Amino acid sequence: MTLVSFGQQNVVDDLKVQGNKKLKSSFVKKIAFIKPGVVLDSSVIEQDIQLLKRLPSIAHAYYQVFPAEEPNEYNVFYNIEENFTIIPSANVYTTNDDEFAYRLGLHEFNLFGQNITLGGFYQKDIFDSYAINLRAPFLFSRQLGLAINYQNLTTQEPVFFDNTTADYRYNNESIELLGLYQFNFTNRVELGVNFFTEDYEYLFGATNPNVPQELVVDKLLYKLIYEYNNLNYDYQYVEGFRSIFNFQYVHSRNDEALPDFLIGWNDFQYFKRFGKRGNWANRLRFGVASNEDTPFAPFAVDNNLNIRGVGNLIDRGTAAIVLNTEYRYTLYEKDWFALQGNAFIDAGSWRNPGGDFGDFADTQNLRVYPGLGLRFIHKKIFNAIFRIDYGVGVTQDSTQGFVFGIGQYF
Repeated sequence: MTLVSFGQQNVVDDLKVQGNKKLKSSFVKKIAFIKPGVVLDSSVIEQDIQLLKRLPSIAHAYYQVFPAEEPNEYNVFYNIEENFTIIPSANVYTTNDDEFAYRLGLHEFNLFGQNITLGGFYQKDIFDSYAINLRAPFLFSRQLGLAINYQNLTTQEPVFFDNTTADYRYNNESIELLGLYQFNFTNRVELGVNFFTEDYEYLFGATNPNVPQELVVDKLLYKLIYEYNNLNYDYQYVEGFRSIFNFQYVHSRNDEALPDFLIGWNDFQYFKRFGKRGNWANRLRFGVASNEDTPFAPFAVDNNLNIRGVGNLIDRGTAAIVLNTEYRYTLYEKDWFALQGNAFIDAGSWRNPGGDFGDFADTQNLRVYPGLGLRFIHKKIFNAIFRIDYGVGVTQDSTQGFVFGIGQYF
């Protein structure tokens, strides 16, 4: 990277993009703040580079500045190291009945060289499930995009009531349309609607006359997501702060069995670099939903979502607070490959359906799971991080176990 002293009298003659193959230069120029004729400003260029490094198609980016032919005019070069973006994914885990379960997916994260994501997955978790996703955040302009998602998800779900448990075959078929808008470098919003049908079918376990054994309900979900993102990426290392707020209003066609409800949660993420190889990562989630006394509460306690080692969907609640903190350290790195170890603590608590916030302090709801893990990282393939973690519970009625997956846990 070549640095020059920028003054207000200096202007950009041209923006040139180098090193890209599949990624279109026209796309980089469309989303860049630096344009021919604007004042040459190093802080604006740094924002562009930081934005580029967030894109799935780019492994690394840097810039150079050289004088042009005319006085006080400069050519800016954005140098791109591309990611391979046709990515398979795999998650392997066991159900509560020790059944083997898995999810296999395939996504293209740079369709047509425009950073459009198209893909889907197939899941075998006792039952068959699948989904198809399209996401084009820069479809109409550098600020305005679109996302469309279809999902047909079927699982065996535990339902908790009267200190007992029943297992249901749960199916959720949905179609979602979202508008994506980026206000500026750090702030963006998603707004949309989701039409879905929930189908609960009793399999086995406890019964109660007030808990239906079969239930099919059409629902309409309105969704708002607001994100503040000031993360800076350097291959596998991350530094900075990110906040994601998700708010949903769910309208039900059957108010008696599954009434309308509100749900919202916020993920706060903080990352800090330590030396050349260390990275401290943190995620704090706080969520609240309408406090109905229902066995179908929306917040789940689950291996793959929030507490590593706790088991597959072991409890539900109408509010949740979860802290995940881990220290990542690169044990080995050469060329395209990195091996990263991590030590973590996952902790959380839930409000019981119909309960109060004092439930957070109830030892029966509190889960604390420290553990260790490894990350096998391909630095030139987007999200090509194979992770394995082992968590051990230290609170009441704890379990322990492995969690496998693709990508960092958070």
